[in-house]
Amino acid sequence: MAITAAMVKELREKTGAGMMDCKKALTATNGDAKAAIDWLREKGISKAEKKASRIAAEGAVAAYITEDAKVGVLVEINCETDFAAGNEKFKALEAKIAKHIAATNPKDLDALNASEIDGKQVSALITDATATIGEKISLRRFVRYESAGKLASYIHMGGKIGVLVNLTGGSDELGKDVAMQIAAANPIAIDETGVPAEVVEHEKEVARKQAEEEGKPAKIIDRIVEGRIKKYYKEVCLDQQIFVKDPDKTISDILGGEKVVEFTRFQLGEGIEKKQEDFAAEVKAQMQ
Repeated sequence: MAITAAMVKELREKTGAGMMDCKKALTATNGDAKAAIDWLREKGISKAEKKASRIAAEGAVAAYITEDAKVGVLVEINCETDFAAGNEKFKALEAKIAKHIAATNPKDLDALNASEIDGKQVSALITDATATIGEKISLRRFVRYESAGKLASYIHMGGKIGVLVNLTGGSDELGKDVAMQIAAANPIAIDETGVPAEVVEHEKEVARKQAEEEGKPAKIIDRIVEGRIKKYYKEVCLDQQIFVKDPDKTISDILGGEKVVEFTRFQLGEGIEKKQEDFAAEVKAQMQ
């Protein structure tokens, strides 16, 4: 059967595969479009498997909040380069998965990967995206909140940092301001009670040793440690932090009568060991 340009174009629109790959698929399946899609998917899976060992530390953090601001999601999906993260297909995949999480409330990543969107498992969508985009795609983590008050989010630098915050209530502006504060100042807790005891003890020990190294009298060291811990709380507790948009106010001041119930801050690629690429060597190797 003769393979026409129109057949190739139609298959490409359906699959997102390259023109030559579509032509090969149609030729291999004697022009059967349905069989050609399977052929491409099989080849795509093969390509995706070869990419499984690569390090995916780029990508984006995305947020989704329902119209009533009662359900919200923060999700990180990784790829290998920031160029691929700007791909419209990558962005569409991330938006689709975020909405799916909001609607289905999977208990963890395994449950999310096993769940289905339009009849296809999420894990298969990730594999297909790896083949289509040409880089390893990895669904890394997510958080989903349900709120009796108000949810707000903030995405910084196109997905380098993402924040989801649950408040007892307040305006859209307040929610955005608090989310921006969390993105910028990276608090570890809402207030002093949320700072882990072991972290406080570690900071006390550091402060005590600093005071001793500075030659402070033993009788005042305890007061010095106490003072430095109070300063530490102002740096890491959201409610005590100086508001980034107004240095005369703290977050507690701008909250008024509202409270922050919980928050999550994802920084893209944190904790992932990035591979250092020698692109000149790579190009040379490919040419040889």
